[in-house]
Order: sequence, then C-alpha cells, then structure tokens
Amino acid sequence: MTKKELAIAKRNQKYNCAQAVACSFSEEIGVDETVLFKACEGFGSGMGCLECTCGALTGAVLLAGFKNSDGDTENPSTKASTYQYTKKMVADFKEKCGSTSCKELKGIETGKVLHSCPDCIMDSVEIVQEVLGL
Repeated sequence: MTKKELAIAKRNQKYNCAQAVACSFSEEIGVDETVLFKACEGFGSGMGCLECTCGALTGAVLLAGFKNSDGDTENPSTKASTYQYTKKMVADFKEKCGSTSCKELKGIETGKVLHSCPDCIMDSVEIVQEVLGL
C-alpha cells in the first residue's frame, strides 16, 4: 500500500485530514501513531471546524517539526530550517490545490470545490515525501 493509499484508508476510518497525513508517517519519524493522532485532533476541518488552514496541510507541517527539530529546549537551532521546510510545503500545496484555506478548497462560499479533501490529503502526502524525503 502506498502512503497516499494509507492516508486515504485512515481518512475512511474517521481520521481527520491532519491525522490521516501525519499518522501515515508515524514509522518514518519514530513517533507513536496515537501521539500523532492526538496532536492533530484539533486541526480537522480547517482548525477545529473554523475552515481556516487545510488540515491535510497542517498535518504535513507538524511532520516538518518532528523530522527536523533538534528538540533542544534550552538552545534550539533548527527553527529557521524547519520554517523553510514549512514555507516550501505551503507554497507547493497552494500551487497544487489552489488555496490553503479549507473554506476555499471546499467551495463553502462559492459552491465550487477547488480541491476535495481526499485530493488535499494525497497532495499533502506527496509534498511530505518530496520536501521532507519521508
């Protein structure tokens, strides 16, 4: 099963979009899936049903921190590089999907869906693989 297929299967198991993306890379980043599931729970439907930033994208950004952060709480030195990964992922997502806003992607106000949730999930998985090398 590919990562895209795994993420869609998780979405079909009632994971939100952020959970579906992040949890699909649990093994690669060495974080228990339950931890990722819990960490992403509030990101669904564009941040707790506020229809802001797409959950699939926020799940991908969460992975950037787990992959890149040095975890040094006293003297962190990886913020700038993690931000660069994040900027690249956001730009790539916007290019592929047409927006980063859940409301716009779903066409809530316009009635025109720019990109479906499954497509956002699959594109986020692809971006994680390309940008983070997972």
